[in-house]
Amino acid sequence: MNLQTALRQGAELLERGAIPAPRLTAEVLLCHALDRERVYLYAHPEEEISERAWARYGRSLDERLGGKPTQYITGRQEFYGREFRVGPAVLIPRPETEHVVETALPLCAAGARVADAGCGSGAIAVTLALETAAGVWATDISLEALALAGENARRLGARVHFLACDLLTALPAASMDVVVSNPPYVPDGDAGGLSREIREHEPAVALFAGPAGTEIYRRLAEQAPRVLKPGGWIVLELGFKMAAAVEALFTGPWTEARATPDLAGFPRVFCARFAP
Repeated sequence: MNLQTALRQGAELLERGAIPAPRLTAEVLLCHALDRERVYLYAHPEEEISERAWARYGRSLDERLGGKPTQYITGRQEFYGREFRVGPAVLIPRPETEHVVETALPLCAAGARVADAGCGSGAIAVTLALETAAGVWATDISLEALALAGENARRLGARVHFLACDLLTALPAASMDVVVSNPPYVPDGDAGGLSREIREHEPAVALFAGPAGTEIYRRLAEQAPRVLKPGGWIVLELGFKMAAAVEALFTGPWTEARATPDLAGFPRVFCARFAP
């Protein structure tokens, strides 16, 4: 069987299985099986596929039909123009989270100290380390997540300090200029509304916050004043329709609170300044 036929059959199989973007998914999985870039498929459509690659492709198609996300099959996801390694221990980085990076960048002056609370794959922390001259610390409660984030930092050449702890608890007092986070924000009761790819495969600890969905935001609002220097900032990704509830948590010593919309116009990033 040649590559063109393998691609067509894979796309048809995924389409019958109601998998979104079946042609693109088949391309990605076939490239994964071949250890090639996508352009190779179109440059060599008549090349015969090896038995080894065919078997690997078949396993990948079967996993995707079973609901496993493509990113967990290939172990890769692009974020901010860089390829990150991902696995079932971490949330798959989304394009929307790039807005967190874009909001934080102007706040990360040379010599600033930045903490990413609940770093997962390290997408935010590694990106900020590579895009700025700031010192970056990243925390996570999951040792598996920290191992993967550390691998991403080493592979991409980013200097990030990793700490195993719950949110900001291991960081020294008044040590940070900026705190960033994409925290869990899905209410426990909303699990049934998630796609099976998310519900059955992505880590629950990175998804679900509690009954209200704002529980981790509340804990960050409580912990950040100890860690931030006066005048420091907190930058958080927002869950759907959570802007008002999150802003209500950041009163008292917090000023200049604002929510920034994503490309669809929904409030996506919240930031506030610590001014005790």
